[in-house]
Amino acid sequence: MQKPNILLIYTGGTIGMIKDADTGALKAFDFDSILTRIPEIRLLDCNIETISFDEPLDSSNMNPKYWADIAQIIEVNYQTFDGFVVLHGSDTMSYSASALSFMLENLTKPVIFTGSQLPIGDLRTDAKENLITSIQMASLQKDGLPIIREVGLYFEYKLYRGNRTTKINAEHFEAFESFNYPNLAESGVHLNINTEYLWRTKLTNQLVVRKKMNTNIGILKLFPGISKSLVETILSCKTLEGIILETYGAGNATNEKWFVELLQNSISRGLHIINVSQCAGGSVNMGQYETSSKLKSIGVISGKDITTEAAVAKLMYLLGENIAHSEFKKTFEISLRGEMT
Repeated sequence: MQKPNILLIYTGGTIGMIKDADTGALKAFDFDSILTRIPEIRLLDCNIETISFDEPLDSSNMNPKYWADIAQIIEVNYQTFDGFVVLHGSDTMSYSASALSFMLENLTKPVIFTGSQLPIGDLRTDAKENLITSIQMASLQKDGLPIIREVGLYFEYKLYRGNRTTKINAEHFEAFESFNYPNLAESGVHLNINTEYLWRTKLTNQLVVRKKMNTNIGILKLFPGISKSLVETILSCKTLEGIILETYGAGNATNEKWFVELLQNSISRGLHIINVSQCAGGSVNMGQYETSSKLKSIGVISGKDITTEAAVAKLMYLLGENIAHSEFKKTFEISLRGEMT
């Protein structure tokens, strides 16, 4: 059987850095010489090619323009390659993986995001394992077809659904978690694939790439003592089209009259308000408590168990697609790429 063809896309981030032996300064790694630097990759049963951003990007500077660049690279090379590995800084990786999951409609090949906590040239780096296993995950096939057909995120021995992840630690190698959805795979002595949790798209569907992301959105995180003037100022922003409301527990918020009225007036003006829990795990369940019943009655949209990162990406995506206002709530509350239960 023909070996799978895998494309590495280097956007920037710690994984692509090496230390200058003389100065100790970090500089970008030349991925064209990857086989020389990491000879173990020769043992992988696949063909590997690389594409790098012209200027490696710190992931703190990631934005929808660069998401579109990644999507464009995948679109142009989609027929040539069997899988894609995106090397990315860890700080905003969950946002990017979530965004690409919405942008790549009818995806039938693996797109695996990975990165590292330490540069690839460090003695104790986690970069080599993350890179090598991500390539292996992207290469997995059965009967000549990819086993993984979605956007994943691989880090520290676990493959997650990309739009279910959150970065939880800036210090440990185990930097990501998927609190509301099981791992897609684990890497140990063997690669164990949890087939029942994989996303499935019909192989006959053609890839559609959606690059219009509307950034006229915001996040409002509630806290005890939040002032009317703050909420009023944020909601009155003229360019705002959608806002993610980070509430307490199962979607609860203060039921003070001024707060509910501000939300209700904003919704009446056409603002989409998404209710997402501040809790790392669990789901929004509006109406379970009195403090969320009002939100439900005025038309706040339930984010269910979606992460804030995926809610940001989904909101940008749906606004960019100009979904009819009457259909927006219904569409958001449906799982489009496995991002919510």
